[in-house]
Amino acid sequence: MSYHCPNFAIEKIEYQMKNVNHIVWADLIRVIAILMVICIHCSDPFNVSPEARLNPEYNLWGSIYGAFLRPCVPLFVMLTGMLLLPVEQEIGQFYKKKMLRVIVPFIVWSLLYNLFPWFTGILGLNNSVLSEMFAYAGESPSQTWDSCLHNILMIPFNFNTYTVPLWYIYMLIGLYLYMPFFSAWLKQATEKQMKIFLSVWFITLFLPYCQEYISSYIGGTCAWNDYGTLYYFSGFSGYLLLGYYLKDRNKLSVKKTVILSLILFSVGYAITYYGFRNMTSQPDITERQMELFFLYCSPNVFLMTVAWYLLIQKVKVTSPLIILALKNITKCGLGIYMVHYFAVGIGYLAIDRIDLPIFMRIPATALFVFIVSWCIVALFYKVLPKAAKWIMG
Repeated sequence: MSYHCPNFAIEKIEYQMKNVNHIVWADLIRVIAILMVICIHCSDPFNVSPEARLNPEYNLWGSIYGAFLRPCVPLFVMLTGMLLLPVEQEIGQFYKKKMLRVIVPFIVWSLLYNLFPWFTGILGLNNSVLSEMFAYAGESPSQTWDSCLHNILMIPFNFNTYTVPLWYIYMLIGLYLYMPFFSAWLKQATEKQMKIFLSVWFITLFLPYCQEYISSYIGGTCAWNDYGTLYYFSGFSGYLLLGYYLKDRNKLSVKKTVILSLILFSVGYAITYYGFRNMTSQPDITERQMELFFLYCSPNVFLMTVAWYLLIQKVKVTSPLIILALKNITKCGLGIYMVHYFAVGIGYLAIDRIDLPIFMRIPATALFVFIVSWCIVALFYKVLPKAAKWIMG
């Protein structure tokens, strides 16, 4: 692989020849989004349990980091829309190329995560190791083969406490299924039609707040109907279109982009942070209420996401070494995503044994997890490149 070529001059020439149309800032978005995702999962122990939320210092830093990191998933989706829309391939070819490269690693890692509790039992480890490694595992997780088998059989239906990050893969598969049909409209859509779609979609971002503060049923929904007036414009498809739409339309100067991004991010962050802090300060809140201001499809997270997207577009990376590093992380990206939740658990155990100040624990754990995950995936690609594309993605 050229990434590991010792002759950097040759590597640089090969890179320039093969990547004339390569979008470096897209790699930068992906790397930032990966780091954000890892940080979010490293902050889970600060936000998940009621005990942690009652600790003022844990609650403070869990809120600070948690609010800051919410754009991670929307950035991934916007990047997907930017790079893949409109779909030009025949539908069968698109599904074969994109879906298989996601579904196969997804199955492999779903199995590994769900087999892990059983392996710890075979090794004679106390089930407390699962509670320490997986934030959502609970106080007394099962290590039996029966519960392991149950989780495996549930893979086609949903994720569980050991595969929390893989919720994104379920969503991504849905977006891939949807994209060829969405593209048929997009290819003939006018600028005005795209703006109307995005405007209506933006309104749908307020629905969770309407359901919480106005009525649990909005727009014709009820106990026997979940599909209200704006349902068909809602969800992550808006981020798909937004990524495509904003790809080449930011004509603002760097200075104006920075100012606009700071304003958008500050407003979005303030709503997210103070909303989450207010929710977690209340006793007996539901899980849905706790997550309300952290929802990815919300106006506050939308503002922060757009701020990041517009700002990163203006970043100019000229160093061949940095460009190659970003490209390598991009190639390893899905693998890092699949691996990192194991490393997060190890990171919890390692950082707990170091007497770090509370505010440093989340970024320190995240940096450790990122480096470990990247090294594992990059090594896998170097040693077993053919197998790596199916195991790591």
